[in-house]
Amino acid sequence: MATESDKLVSEIRALPDEEKLRLLNLLLTDLDKPDPEIDQIWANEARRRWDAYRAGKLETLSYEELLSKYKR
Repeated sequence: MATESDKLVSEIRALPDEEKLRLLNLLLTDLDKPDPEIDQIWANEARRRWDAYRAGKLETLSYEELLSKYKR
């Protein structure tokens, strides 16, 4: 017997791609809840990386080097 979610999946698969994307965006937006603890962890990491960059302790790449790495 098909569950409600199985039926829903079948209906979603029948939707045009634009509607699937719209639904996906709505679901992701609904699931994306702020988490102050995670925000603080990322803020600390960003600060650590910025300080390392300013102190010359972080290896960097130019935009061209970065692009050439992925064009191969």
